[in-house]
Amino acid sequence: MPNKKNTTYKAEIEKLPDKKIYINVNHLEKGEYELNVINKNKLLVKAKFNK
Repeated sequence: MPNKKNTTYKAEIEKLPDKKIYINVNHLEKGEYELNVINKNKLLVKAKFNK
C-alpha cells in the first residue's frame, strides 16, 4: 500500500463588517423569493425579488 501524504490547506477570508448582512443571490435557484426582516416578532421589512 503506497504512503499517502497529508496535505494541509489554509485560507484567510477578510472579516466582514459587524453590522451588515450580505445575501449572495448567485447561489439561489431561479424563482421568486420573499425576504422578511423581523425584530421581536414584529415585521420590519418585507421585500420580494426574482432571480
